[in-house]
Formats: sequence, C-alpha cells, structure tokens
Amino acid sequence: MLATLVALLAAATIAVPLTRRAGLGSVLGYLLAGVAIGPFGLRLVEDVHDIAAISELGVVMLLFLIGLELRPRRLWVMRNAVFGLGAAQLAGCAVVLAWLAHLTGIGWAGAAVLGAGLALSSTAIVLPMLAEAGLLQSRAGRDGFAVLLFQDVAFIPLVAIVPLLTQKSLPAHLPWLDVAQGAAAIAVILVGGRFAIPPFMRLIGGAKTPEVFTLASLLVVAGAAFIASAAGLSMSLGAFMAGVLLSQSEYRHELEADIGPFEGLLLGFFFISVGMEADLKLAVSHPALLAAATLALLVTKIGICFALALIARQPLPDAVRFALALPQASEFGFVLFGAAVAVGALQPDHAAMATLIAAVSMAATPVLFALSEKFLLPRLEAEPVPDFDPIESPSAPVIIAGFGRFGQIVGRVLRMHGIPFTALERDPGQVDVVRRFGLKVYFGDPARPELMRAAGAEQAKLLVIAQDDAENVLRITEVAKRNFPHLRVLARARNRRHVHLLMDRHVDGYVRDTFFSSLHMAERSLVTLGVPEDEAVRSVRLFRQHDEKMLRETHAFYTDEQRLIQTQQQATDELASLFEGDRKD
Repeated sequence: MLATLVALLAAATIAVPLTRRAGLGSVLGYLLAGVAIGPFGLRLVEDVHDIAAISELGVVMLLFLIGLELRPRRLWVMRNAVFGLGAAQLAGCAVVLAWLAHLTGIGWAGAAVLGAGLALSSTAIVLPMLAEAGLLQSRAGRDGFAVLLFQDVAFIPLVAIVPLLTQKSLPAHLPWLDVAQGAAAIAVILVGGRFAIPPFMRLIGGAKTPEVFTLASLLVVAGAAFIASAAGLSMSLGAFMAGVLLSQSEYRHELEADIGPFEGLLLGFFFISVGMEADLKLAVSHPALLAAATLALLVTKIGICFALALIARQPLPDAVRFALALPQASEFGFVLFGAAVAVGALQPDHAAMATLIAAVSMAATPVLFALSEKFLLPRLEAEPVPDFDPIESPSAPVIIAGFGRFGQIVGRVLRMHGIPFTALERDPGQVDVVRRFGLKVYFGDPARPELMRAAGAEQAKLLVIAQDDAENVLRITEVAKRNFPHLRVLARARNRRHVHLLMDRHVDGYVRDTFFSSLHMAERSLVTLGVPEDEAVRSVRLFRQHDEKMLRETHAFYTDEQRLIQTQQQATDELASLFEGDRKD
C-alpha cells in the first residue's frame, strides 16, 4: 500500500506542474499520471478499483463545497437555468448521441445507454477548470454549474431506468419500496442538515479542538453521502444537499477550510484512477474508431451546447466558454455503463470502448479549453474602441493616470485645494462609471505619448500614476521620463520589487499599495490589544522608517535573491533590537 501511495504522489507531483505550466490545467496532469503508472503503463499500481472507490470521495467533497457556496434563495433563482437549460442539454445530447451509436450497429437499448451516459459532463473536471480560469462567477460558469447540477439529479432516474431497457413490457407496478427509500434518505438529510447538524457543529466548535472539528466536518460529508448511497441515490447528491443546508451556518467558512485540502487531494486521486482505467490496448487495436468516436462526441456536445447558449442569450464569448467546458463525458457514465452491462442492456466490448472514449474526452477538454482561452477568446472579446477621447480643456498642472479608487482619492483631495487636474483612464467601463457620477475623465492609454501630449504633459508639473497594473505603471513612467523630462512623477507601487524597478527609472516618489493602510491597521490592532496609543504610534513609525530605509539600501542588489534573503534576516534582527531599545527608553 505504501508503494502505491508513493507512486500516486510521485506521478502527480511530476505531471501536474508540467501541464499547469503549459497552461493546460491540473486535470490533464492527473489523467496523464494515471495512464503512466496504471496497468496499461508502467504497472506501478494494479489495484485500480480500490483506489477509484476511495477517490470518489473527492467528487463527493467537491459537491459538498459547492453546496456550501450556494444559498437556498440563490438556488431558487437558478431554477430556470437548472431545469430549462440543463434539461435541454441532457436531452438534446442524449438523443443525438444515441442515434449516432445506433448507426454503428448497436441496438437501441445499448445506444440509449451510451447516449445518456456520454451526454453527462464531468463536474469534477468542469468546475475546477473554470475555477482555475476565474470563470465560476461568469455567465458561462453559472450556466455550466446549472447544467451539471441538473445532470447530478437526473443521474438517479437514469440508473433506475436502465433495467427497464431489457424488458419487453413495462412492469405492472412501480418499485414503490425503492422510491420510498430514496424519499426517506432525502428527508433525513434535509431534516438533519436543518436541525441536527448546526447544534452539533456548535458543540464541537465550542470544544476548541481543531482536529476534532476537522473529524466532525468529514463525518458530515461522509454521513450525508452514506445515507444517499444506502438508499440507492448518488453520493454526490447527498453531499450537495447537506452543503446547501449548511451554507447559512456560522461554521460555513471553517467547514470549507477543513474539507478543502481533502477534496483537492482525493479529487486528484480520482482523475488518476480514471487515467489508470483507460484501456490502452483497446486504443492501439482500434485507433481510427477511437479517434472518430471521440471527435463525434466532442463536436456533437460542443455544437448543441453552443446553440443552447445562444438561445439562452449568452454573450458570444460566454457561449463559447460554456460549449467548450462541457463536451467531455462524465464519471457517472462509467457507473451507468456498468449497470447496463450487468442487466444485459449493453455489451461488455461496447462498454469498454465507451469508457475509453469518455477518458479521452476528459483529457481533451482541458486542452481545448486552454487553447480557446489563449487564441480564440481574445479575438471574440476584443471590441473596437476609439484610441482616446479628444481633450479640449485647458492644460492642468496635474495629470492623474488611472482613475480607479486610488486615483479618485488623489483627485478629490486636489479638488479640495482648488488644484485642477486631467484624469486619464484606459478602462472604458470605468470611464462610464465615473462619468455617471459627474466626474470628468478622459478615455485613453497614458502610455501613449500622443495622449500625454494632448493632456498637456508639456505644460503640466506633476504626473500621478495611479494604475494598479505594475507593467503599465513602468511603461507610463518610461514614456514620461523619455518624452517629458521636466515632468515630476509620483507612482503607485505594487510591492517592493516594483519599487526597485521604479527607482531604476528615477521616479520622484512612490506609494506602495496597502502599505499605509496596513500600518494603520497594525496601529489599531496594538491599541485594541491594550498597548498605549502613543506607544503604538511610535512603534508603527519606527517600523515604517526602518522598512523604508531597508527598501532604499536593498535597491543596489535587489536582483540578488540570496543576498536579499540574508539582508532581510539581518533587518528583522535589527528591527527587534530597535523595538527592545525603544521599550527601555
């Protein structure tokens, strides 16, 4: 077992950073790691099914964390997307894929199973992929989650329907016992999540023992999954319902912090197990069939999802992201294929090929999505905008480059003193927002010399660079120093290295982001903890003076990381001595 664990961790540690560095996400890295160490690769791991059974808890924990992020009210708001868009996607893809499967000679019963199983998409792939791209809160992310949620709910009746495909006629009566068990499990999870778990978590939290709270968190997730599974429902659905019910609990954030590390690790193992289950011998013996079937799956689902997104009036970039996020098959499809083989609705060789097609589609999706984000989406999102607004007002002594929160505060203070200024902003959306409040700001990129000249840089006295992008700040500084050497420059700095780069460009002054607000927070923290206010003010002033002194001194060797680390350690000791001396005085 220890050798298996070492192989799993080593493969993931090597493969995942490589794929992430290539911009293809972590999911592909886990899949490739599974292929490499599995029975059809280096054969470092043989017990694939045991690992898969354990790693399925990763998907369960993912759905629990998703539930924690949802509020019941928000879920109700999403009902149209869940039951409208979700149902249309599943039904449309299932019908077309079943028809394609039947064209290859597979009977209608097996084709229906393949169509439904391949129409499902992988929650465990889509949501982490969208999260890595920062798209979960976008329209594509919200609608994609709605479709996945509907699929999780629909998976339960799909499994129940599979045995009916082998019967010549419908059963005389419904399996009321199974229906009652499912309803009872849902009721237990709903009642327990609403009334029993919150006081239980408060009791555990009151013990102030972190490891016990972590155990209790895992118990909640595993317990909800077990109750659902025992009734024949999806474990993920049980965990999701428990998460939604606890989304308004005061311990929601602690639950997220405790479950998160386990979810990430087990979800990674899940994808490794998927990679290990890929039958490479089948791929070698039927490469053309595998390629054609996978391509048909991807094209069909992308086309249907894209059409539904446009019908739902998604913007074109979101429609593309929505379609390219959902073309892969699902981990639930493996379960559906296995159930169909068990009752004779699907032949084992057809199920094996479908499983391989699903695994290849899972590996292909992150690649397609990453390529679209890099090459296709930038062209779709690029909208023609004017180079910059014409500036007709008389020249002002101050130019503010960047009129977000930072620049607006500078402008308001200057206005209080009756000092006119010209504000430039490169984000057209921000320009519109500021103008709605009656403030005058001009659209354009201050890094362009012609815009600076139009803004009166040749007559102005001061340029305040208030943009939050470090590269843009450096670019504007270079333009100003090269074209308007008389202009004094005060720049906003992101961090210490940015300050050193600004020093290289000989700015007249800089202000570090969050530095002074952090100092003020530190001062208030000391006072709140009982330190006399004058002593707190003196301590913060001493820290600021020492930090700014070190910033200037390290400018000469800021590219030497080893020397920087050594100097930082010495500075920490020196600062401790200064504080100690200050206390004695």
